[in-house]
Amino acid sequence: MKRVFLLIGILFVWIEWCSAQKVEMIPFGNMDHWTTRILKESNLLGGNTRYIYEIAPTMTIEGNKPYRRHAKSPWATSSVMASPAGIVKTSTSVFPEKRGNGYCARLEIRKETCKVIGLVNIVVVAPGSIFLGGMDEPIKNTSNPQSKLDQGIPFTKKPTALQFDYKLHMEPQVVKATGFGKAENIPGRDKAEVCLYLLHQWEDKDGNVYARRVGTAYRKLSGNTKDWVNNYRIPVWYGDITKRSGYQSFMGLMSPKDPRYTRNSKGKIVPIQELGWGKADEEVTHVMLRFSASDQGAYIGSVGSKFWIDNVAFVY
Repeated sequence: MKRVFLLIGILFVWIEWCSAQKVEMIPFGNMDHWTTRILKESNLLGGNTRYIYEIAPTMTIEGNKPYRRHAKSPWATSSVMASPAGIVKTSTSVFPEKRGNGYCARLEIRKETCKVIGLVNIVVVAPGSIFLGGMDEPIKNTSNPQSKLDQGIPFTKKPTALQFDYKLHMEPQVVKATGFGKAENIPGRDKAEVCLYLLHQWEDKDGNVYARRVGTAYRKLSGNTKDWVNNYRIPVWYGDITKRSGYQSFMGLMSPKDPRYTRNSKGKIVPIQELGWGKADEEVTHVMLRFSASDQGAYIGSVGSKFWIDNVAFVY
């Protein structure tokens, strides 16, 4: 009888714990609404019509216009319009895909080429990613790729976890193609990556942006899934996490040699200078969140890999 009462007590505690949790979808995090951009590549490349898809209100945008993130959506993608040497070229690595009665996002790792004899000869590996922020279009060159991304948005809450649905297919061979020279196979194994930073961020009078890391949720995913993994959660750790069990070096502070960038109040894309770990009770002012089909960095990845994402939410 005591065992029965104990089991009943545990059940009530579990029910109370579940009811105390709140799951809050990030705007457009259900991936059901997409803006379709219709662009025409330069005649030197064949003048083909291409499509780029943005996680934003359902509508169509025609013409070779630089895209700025929609006011209602916090999301950006790695799909871009580029213009090296004045030649319009598109790169699409994120796609909407039907899932049930709605859609999900499919992030692919693709090889993109832009060849015009005497003008440009570029081959790059383009890992698909979605993130909170914007893209600084049109892309003019392949140098310093992080500086093309405007990462992070204002945010003041403190979730306990990041929740999402995912599916994963990873190809075995890692390829490197930076735009200079030929593509080459390199050793190693690629992984999908999910990275969340909660920052206390500020800007000085000269437009320099600084931050302290208040919260971190970071996970690398490998191995193919047979089906969707629903309601997958990554806990958010607060304060200095370097002494926590499970901490790995890639969860650490952003390197000054490879910072993330954001658009300051003057409209300029500048590096975020992360000065150290914030205290667990420090105020949060901004959130950076990124899903990527590769963890190898810019222009490296297992071409053909796919990372599906849906129903991105915070747990409180």
